[in-house]
Amino acid sequence: MVYFLPIFLLVYFSVGKKLKNPVLLLASIFFFSWGAPRFIFLLLATTAIDFYLVRWMSQQSDARKKKRILIVSLALNIGLLAVFKYANFFVEGFNELLYQLGVQTIGWTEIALPIGISFFVFESITYALDVYRGDQKPLDNFFNYLLYILLFPKLIVGPIIPYRTIAHQITDRSAFETTDNRLNGFYQFCIGLAKKVLIANQIGLYTKIIFEMDFLQLDAFTAWFGLFAFAFQLYFDFSGYSDMAIGLAKMLGFTIPENFNSPYISTSITEFWTRWHISLGKWMKDYLYIPLGGNRVSSKKRLYFNLGLVFLLSGLWHGASWNFVFWGIYHGIFMILERLFLLKFYERVGRILRIAITFMIVVTGYVFFHTKGLDAAFTYFGQLLPNDVVTPVIFDTKFYVFFIVAAVLSFAGILKIGRYLETALYTDKQTDSGHLIATFASFVLLVLSASFLVAGDFNPFIYFQF
Repeated sequence: MVYFLPIFLLVYFSVGKKLKNPVLLLASIFFFSWGAPRFIFLLLATTAIDFYLVRWMSQQSDARKKKRILIVSLALNIGLLAVFKYANFFVEGFNELLYQLGVQTIGWTEIALPIGISFFVFESITYALDVYRGDQKPLDNFFNYLLYILLFPKLIVGPIIPYRTIAHQITDRSAFETTDNRLNGFYQFCIGLAKKVLIANQIGLYTKIIFEMDFLQLDAFTAWFGLFAFAFQLYFDFSGYSDMAIGLAKMLGFTIPENFNSPYISTSITEFWTRWHISLGKWMKDYLYIPLGGNRVSSKKRLYFNLGLVFLLSGLWHGASWNFVFWGIYHGIFMILERLFLLKFYERVGRILRIAITFMIVVTGYVFFHTKGLDAAFTYFGQLLPNDVVTPVIFDTKFYVFFIVAAVLSFAGILKIGRYLETALYTDKQTDSGHLIATFASFVLLVLSASFLVAGDFNPFIYFQF
């Protein structure tokens, strides 16, 4: 905010067209190195191997050889996740089994998790599969491929961008490098920053207190309000990051699809996953669900199996713990129930009730998402029921103000005026007066956000842990 971004933008907009990609690539390498210096060489090495593997694959005329090279590329990427993200989880589980059997456990040194690994591995997989399917030609220049993987606005927490949607922009962004795009990108960046700093962080001060307490000391009112507060914190935290990433990319001439679309006004869990973390949902659909057969399968059992597997893996993607596995299964169960009978039930009730039911399902599932360990999760579930506990007052006027603001903004899309304001905020077509208003409002949000950042504690984005 204070050093890296202003200096980078000054240099980037000062150099000629031929130097923009090298400047952006060097800045992206520096950006990742600053956060994870131990892993930058691993990332560069595996990216280089993957690039040449895919190029070699694209040159093959023998379908079987082409497929074998694809498998090697996929094994490399999935192997990265298996080692760095899941090895600790599996070894801990295996040691627990050995302990229960009375057998000596194995020694193990925990492996650190490289930031952003879940996101750039998925993008590497899309590159290999898009080239294998013939959807896109491979890049000729390794440094252009490295830029696709390391592009710093989306490197750490996405959105996950399939190669085919951005391939042409890596080599030529001239059509998008307009003043309007740069201004609109700046507006969206400031909106995202404000979502994170002015809403998510402020609500997070209270959710942190609640989720660090002994859950058995929570009354039902506090437990539910803590859960609702976390739902808003998570949404404004992650959608804020996505807005910042998309806005920055837009300023640089890239067009990245939106990652959130008012998810809490969804009328079903099926709709929720078309509005929440859209890039992950689309990745799971295009690169896992459809290859498994999708909806076009011979039996309902296979359809339900496909849904269950996709959401189980989606949960596991979020984190190497049984809580995330259960969270994925939880959503998968409701996806299946909707196809069995819930969608028919929803047709008989009003839209507001459907939204309320869906929101409650989503919020209740966050118990798995935000607690550490299944014992803690089930304890928290128990406190959601009426009980005799009297919790000391945690919430104050400040909390309720931020809570109401978050709720109003989250559900504004229900009303016509809310949809109009959302369209006005995120439109790429502004009048001169619209630009003036948006510029003034963005600078106000930027100054306020910077002030809160200076005055507050460090609050990393929640999805950094994934």
